[in-house]
Amino acid sequence: MRRRLGLLAFICIGQAACAETTLLSETIWTGKGENFGGYSGLELSSDGLHFTTITDRGILITTGTLTREDGVITGVADVEDVSHPNLEGNAVAGWADAEGLAIAPDGTIYISTEGPLHGILTYPVGATETVVLPKHPAFANLQGNSSLEALAIGPDGALYTIPERSGRMTRPFPVYRFKGGEWDIPFAIPRRDEHLVSGADIGPDGRLYVLERQFTGLGFKTRVRRFELDGTHETTVLDTANATHDNLEGISVWRDAAGQLRITMISDDNFKFFQQTQIVEYQIDD
Repeated sequence: MRRRLGLLAFICIGQAACAETTLLSETIWTGKGENFGGYSGLELSSDGLHFTTITDRGILITTGTLTREDGVITGVADVEDVSHPNLEGNAVAGWADAEGLAIAPDGTIYISTEGPLHGILTYPVGATETVVLPKHPAFANLQGNSSLEALAIGPDGALYTIPERSGRMTRPFPVYRFKGGEWDIPFAIPRRDEHLVSGADIGPDGRLYVLERQFTGLGFKTRVRRFELDGTHETTVLDTANATHDNLEGISVWRDAAGQLRITMISDDNFKFFQQTQIVEYQIDD
């Protein structure tokens, strides 16, 4: 386990409003076994201590504790791999490549996938079988390996999911919402340059945070944009230089004991020896 600490304020320049962001920590999480790595979705408890994450392979959910000193992450402990009912069977049937993760207040787990079947799986508390949510008709036309990358749950229990790609540079990313048993597209968010969607969360402030990354050939750029839940008031809260972090794909937004907003992110190492599993945390302005 290695970590990097810093106090780096990022000033962004672009079409959207900007917020000041401070790097608190970057922790390199190392593990063993064929199932370690490939983490794409992340959820934290409201105090920032306990985490749940999902791997690309879609057969394991991993839980654990983030150890902290004066609020700063120092390591990972109490790690446990949890196999959920029928999870392996669904992976074999085409539900592999889990990407987005959202957990309802009652503990129900939702996972979005960009495998061949493009959809959302749910694991109700106490259930013995996986439930597959109905699909929006547009899911059938999503690009392979570039579909439902991001998933978040709103304060009213509505699910929001965003595809990795919009289909063309001039087309905005559609935001699909599942509410009351039905799908709609309440808004879309503008596509800015070559960044692609990699994760999302709805923070305690009730706003949508969208994690994006751009692969440059020499590393990754990371960006986080924030929106109201009607798609307005776009603000860039993080915009890094190339290779500042690895391939960040999971994001969780929460408030610390002082009431400050934090974004905690996890990287997908694609099960490659030359990449890392990083847990990165920033403090951001409201």
